[in-house]
Amino acid sequence: MKFLNILLAAFRALHRNKMRSFLTMLGIIIGVGAVIIMLAIGQGAEYSVKEQISSLGQNILIIFPGSQQQGTTRSGAGTMTTLTEEDAAAIAKECPAVAYVSPGSRAGGQVIAGNMNWQTGIEGVGASYLEIRKWKIEYGEFFSEQDVKAASKVCVLGKTVAKNLFQDSDPVGQTIRIRNVPFKVLGVLSEKGQNSMGQDQDDVILAPYTTVLRRLSHFPYLRSILVSAVSPNDITKAQEQITSLLRQRHKISAWEQDDFTIRNQADIASMATATSEILTILLASIASVSLIVGGIGIMNIMLVSVTERTREIGIRMSVGAKSRDILTQFLIEAMVLSLLGGFIGILFGVIGSKVVSGFAGWPTFITSFSILLSFGFSILIGVFFGFYPARKAAMLNPIDALRYE
Repeated sequence: MKFLNILLAAFRALHRNKMRSFLTMLGIIIGVGAVIIMLAIGQGAEYSVKEQISSLGQNILIIFPGSQQQGTTRSGAGTMTTLTEEDAAAIAKECPAVAYVSPGSRAGGQVIAGNMNWQTGIEGVGASYLEIRKWKIEYGEFFSEQDVKAASKVCVLGKTVAKNLFQDSDPVGQTIRIRNVPFKVLGVLSEKGQNSMGQDQDDVILAPYTTVLRRLSHFPYLRSILVSAVSPNDITKAQEQITSLLRQRHKISAWEQDDFTIRNQADIASMATATSEILTILLASIASVSLIVGGIGIMNIMLVSVTERTREIGIRMSVGAKSRDILTQFLIEAMVLSLLGGFIGILFGVIGSKVVSGFAGWPTFITSFSILLSFGFSILIGVFFGFYPARKAAMLNPIDALRYE
């Protein structure tokens, strides 16, 4: 028999039992669709995290104080008081791979504007902070280097703070009180949205770090130093230069550990995306189970089909069909079921991902890899689970097949 004749015979056999063929394909349809939807959810979460990491700025390095140790007990990163304003100034001056530096301090408290109040965090930053974060002022202006040096009582509001304190009125030029200290509002930041941890980045007030240190926190040491490298290729070089400089400034011996920690953007991204990557693999693995169940369904129906068509197989063999022709015919039937199911499953998965994104509000991201993976897996399912029934049909004895009732 020619291959085309075998193919037509396979399609005719499936067409004779349309409902049974559709129900058999349903397992593959659901399996492929589920894999695509689960991968879209997982990859959407991963993509969202990466977007949030990129919103931190470009070529970022964050320097934290080290961990305090008493005996064998370590208190964790950030518990030492080792970073100073002079350290930040030295990094800006002596590290050629560094473009911008912003010392960081922090305070919190109730903010009052007229008869409105709001509890928020006050970030003390340098004049280069917006350059590092690639953050823009929506209206008004940012404070200057002179404001930082003079520890001026000026600030810039995040969108959330501005909305809660001033409603629809213009806050620029207005005075707010932070811990009973008056601050003049210079501007309002553009909307940034939530970060990868779900925190509202717009619920913040930016003020000169010197002002926060001396008037609000009364803490002489920096909580962090935010640094931007000259280019992505200079991140590692900048980290090495900063490490060498700080070890020298802090008089750390060669055998002693650093009393500070440096995180670069790649480290932050890898830590943040690790959970979402595991989630993607877990979701895809769970969804793949339904594909295997669909494959078992194909095997089951094909075995039933072999039993029902035993006399037909005997007749085909008696008129010249060879075992490989019978094997090919039943294998093609199984593959057609899985291929059609896979194609419909892809459509189901794409539409389902859009529905999940629209109704649940979850970010979904469909890649060509997830589609090819699902479709290729459905083909393998058809071949793997269709081979045994096809081989069973091909191994039938023609005489026994003709006698079968």
